[in-house]
Amino acid sequence: MRSENSTGESGEPHATGAVGGTGTGTGPVPSERWLIRVEGVVQGVGYRPFVYTLAHELGLTGWVLNDSLGVLTEVYGSPVSLTAFARALRDRAPLLARVNGVRVEETSAGGEVPADFTIRESVRGGDARTTVPPDSHVCPDCLAEVRDPGDRRHRYPFANCTHCGPRYSIIRDLPYDRAQTTMGSFTLCAECRHEYEDPGDRRYHAQPTACPACGPRVTLSGPGGVLAEADAAMTAAVEALAAGRIVAVKSVGGFHLAVDARDAEAVARLRRRKKRDSKPFAVMVEDLATVGRIAVHGRAEDELLRSPARPIVLLRKVPHGLPEAVAPRNPNIGVMLPSAPLHHLLLDHPSLDVLVMTSGNISGYPIVHRNEDALAQLFEVADLVLHHDRDIHIRVDDSVVRCTEHPGLDEPVITFLRRSRGYAPYPVTVDALPEPILAYGAELKTTIALGSGDEVYVSQHIGDLKNDETFASHRQTAAHLAELYGLKPRFVACDLHPSFRSHIQADAEEGVEVIAVQHHHAHMASCMAENRIEGTTLGVVFDGAGYGTDGTIWGGEFLLGDYAEVRRTARLRHIPLLGGDKAVHEPIRTAYALALDTFGGDVDAALAAFPVLGELTEQERHVYATMARRGVNAPPASSMGRLFDGVAALLGVCSRAEYEAQGPIELEGLLGRDLTLAEPYPFAFAPAADPAPGERTVEIDFRPVVRAIAADLAAGLGTVEISRRFHSAVVDLVRDRGAEECRAAGTDRVVLSGGVFLNEFLLVNSLLALRAAGLSAHTHSLVPTNDGGIALGQVMVAAARSGPASTAAPARPAPNER
Repeated sequence: MRSENSTGESGEPHATGAVGGTGTGTGPVPSERWLIRVEGVVQGVGYRPFVYTLAHELGLTGWVLNDSLGVLTEVYGSPVSLTAFARALRDRAPLLARVNGVRVEETSAGGEVPADFTIRESVRGGDARTTVPPDSHVCPDCLAEVRDPGDRRHRYPFANCTHCGPRYSIIRDLPYDRAQTTMGSFTLCAECRHEYEDPGDRRYHAQPTACPACGPRVTLSGPGGVLAEADAAMTAAVEALAAGRIVAVKSVGGFHLAVDARDAEAVARLRRRKKRDSKPFAVMVEDLATVGRIAVHGRAEDELLRSPARPIVLLRKVPHGLPEAVAPRNPNIGVMLPSAPLHHLLLDHPSLDVLVMTSGNISGYPIVHRNEDALAQLFEVADLVLHHDRDIHIRVDDSVVRCTEHPGLDEPVITFLRRSRGYAPYPVTVDALPEPILAYGAELKTTIALGSGDEVYVSQHIGDLKNDETFASHRQTAAHLAELYGLKPRFVACDLHPSFRSHIQADAEEGVEVIAVQHHHAHMASCMAENRIEGTTLGVVFDGAGYGTDGTIWGGEFLLGDYAEVRRTARLRHIPLLGGDKAVHEPIRTAYALALDTFGGDVDAALAAFPVLGELTEQERHVYATMARRGVNAPPASSMGRLFDGVAALLGVCSRAEYEAQGPIELEGLLGRDLTLAEPYPFAFAPAADPAPGERTVEIDFRPVVRAIAADLAAGLGTVEISRRFHSAVVDLVRDRGAEECRAAGTDRVVLSGGVFLNEFLLVNSLLALRAAGLSAHTHSLVPTNDGGIALGQVMVAAARSGPASTAAPARPAPNER
């Protein structure tokens, strides 16, 4: 008979349809048959061997297999043993497994009972609902073998088992079997085959398993060709690093550029060749003891560092820990522990304890992941290239995360700056979607999202779609996700901007319905989704730029609504972007625009208030003032990101940006991760001159803030204190405006989203202030608050508009270039 039973609130599986005795009394215990479905991340993580061992431990017989829905097992035994078995399927699951559901689908009297418990071959076909496992670190057992001179995998860079190693980056298709991965071309030797086929071995059906006799091998190449192979290549690469040379290293999801982080001259050489003067580098260290010599770290940060995902964790620098050139003008250092045996071997040298490990790419392009591309491109930066013949099917950058603990918070705030290796493509659980939806994300820091049922699978970080190679990766990732899960979505969601490549791509596709989603609505919906929020909510969305429904650039928004629709209740006063996108790269243009607006267009008053504007030539000042006055090549932007840009430039912190948000990052960096508030500067409020028809929109006027900054500079106040007062002013704005908008709307729900909320001071203090005001304030913890989380929000908005009670999507405004 069939049952709809599943796990209860306690997480304990049950089967009310079970038949037979209770297992008590003096008579023989009747045998039952249970068919159990397990869903989640249960393939490629040692789950079937775990089930096999568990069944033998409890004296059960039957079988287990992988299929497109996850793991299916049929077990025979007493009701007591079967109940213990079903409970253990969740409670004792392997480290890398994520069990979303354990469901007893059928129960019956035992009938003919099998003599043993076996692992069956995978079953292909049907809709795929199992979750593809992400790439994982090297486990202690495999690492011990790599370090053991007596082991056949001694110093082997590719040791792995069912508990560790590459997964998502090498998977071509599901079910997760060796032939479906890039390891399919490597034939197992007799010893590896024995391990692979032994259910009691931790390498049972470990699809990437290999050894030096049958598996991948490393090669060290110079500009003139191959220099060494196998262990000789590893040894030569390590010696080169110790000598201060730059080595491109093929890691799990792509190439890194590595150099000795303690060698200031070598770091400077890497910066010159990579044309990256200021953007911080990440570093890799062997263990937590080494972390403590270069950064301050707590227990929550240690958990992240040691987690199977092995992300880059932003930590507070210790004085004189590393050369300033590693992370200039920044209180943080990005630190990660090794994620593969190859990384441990790179650090196996007495003079190498910290390596710079930065993305192996040419500036503006995605991380290189193919050997032929590395050998063709990376010698522009690297002296040597350490590559291998285990192909990477999907490039996956390192994840970057920050952990903030504060006495006013119940738990640490985990903030993703980039969600990629180790986390993608884990899904975000949401309320059931009406049907599958594919979302193309934003134009910058883009990700793909695929929604089906109650899960949204969010891809790895892809990057900026302005170049053809990244755009090709974007399209490949979208196709790969859809193929993995056997879905052909009828709805495709994209950004509202009609000139974005992803929007143009969506429009060109046949057989799909395109739903264009406004950028900041998607930000808000993303945060609502991961916090499982429904109903009228206030979204405070601060970022650099997003295409608004009125054809202007938004970025400092208070939005009220739900997944289906929002209205704009408040926005920042417009800032003219002098020269359009050039203002993003030259923040002094925005600083000048702020000063001119504040002082009524008086150039002399602006120069007197902010001497840094003297960096502009007289001709530049005249031309920019004319552009601002006439609105020529100066699109208006209600952008909080640009306000931070402008203030950073007015204080002389950053006049010209080498990388995105450099000014705001360095402005926050002055605070040294000290979250203490100061007396805030005052914003002013007035009715906006351009509300949507029938709506009330408040304009947030920054001019009083700029005047107060000028007064503090004139009084000799230092830039650190001015930065603190400015940050505190934005916190007050979020609290006061948020409380007012919530009161007027009769809601207490607030979500904070957008790239500006990567600012730790602003995020944490805004959460504290809103909650102190009696509001239920939420932020991101599963996907990035920047544009890396946009795709999730697009899925949710599209779902709300495509369902039975959907509201029509807004008409697309006429094209308006940013």
